[in-house]
Amino acid sequence: MFLKKLIFIFTVLLLQTTQAQKKKADTIFVYEKVIVYDTIYLEKAVKSRVNGIQISLPTVKDQFVENRIFKVKKITPKKTFLQSLQYGVEGGIGFKNNSWARALHSDKLQFGENLGLWFSKKVSSNLLLMLSANIYRWNSTFDLDANEDETYLNGFYFTKDNQPLLFQRFNNKHFEYTGQLKILYEWKKFRPFAGFAVNKNIYKMRFLVPENQNLNKPNDFRSYKLNIGFSFGLQYQISPKISVTSDYQQFSLNNLSLKNSSFDFDIFKTNNTFAERKLNLGVAYFISR
Repeated sequence: MFLKKLIFIFTVLLLQTTQAQKKKADTIFVYEKVIVYDTIYLEKAVKSRVNGIQISLPTVKDQFVENRIFKVKKITPKKTFLQSLQYGVEGGIGFKNNSWARALHSDKLQFGENLGLWFSKKVSSNLLLMLSANIYRWNSTFDLDANEDETYLNGFYFTKDNQPLLFQRFNNKHFEYTGQLKILYEWKKFRPFAGFAVNKNIYKMRFLVPENQNLNKPNDFRSYKLNIGFSFGLQYQISPKISVTSDYQQFSLNNLSLKNSSFDFDIFKTNNTFAERKLNLGVAYFISR
């Protein structure tokens, strides 16, 4: 009996001692090493609230930032015909020599002034076409006046129907109208050119003509013929608006003629061709620039 109690007590003590020696489970902490790579990303759009107001920002996909060079081709609007046309005015001075005037009376050079209009258009990167129209006023180098001097033209002349004419006066002061078509080559500020030209000289010779069977009416005989020639020269651009021009012109005058529509008469009965030469210096102003 005693042995049974002793075994029971020993068993109880053994069980309590075993429970007291049982260790409790420790807390295990796991540390993770985070490696951050130096990579740049675009920011994501997020929704934010400002004072209770929700703002939706645009969504941008994640992507790497890349350096890109974009070449943008500049598109120049195509100009119309009128926009590409240049135009302006010009004026200048010049000297003129006529072989017929030298043979008639004087070998002096005529001095004159001119004004004109011009239009030009590029036909290629360096070539231009120019059309110009000028009016010249030439001063006289001699003066034949029958009322003051005895000249070799003084006297009576007769038309084909025998009407009398009495010479009064004549000089080579006159107006001239000229048109030119030129082609210019553009090199830096220089523009050499050559072209085709047409002119018309308005000379006047005065006679007394019959009226009511009396020789007392003054009337003019004029030249009307067109003459053909050529020109060449050089233009230099001194500013975007102004250029200076020097040119040479030469014309052929066939059969110099002075006529009046009321009388069948021509004092110059020649079959010769005369040369007319001009040297001009002028200034052109660009209106279109």
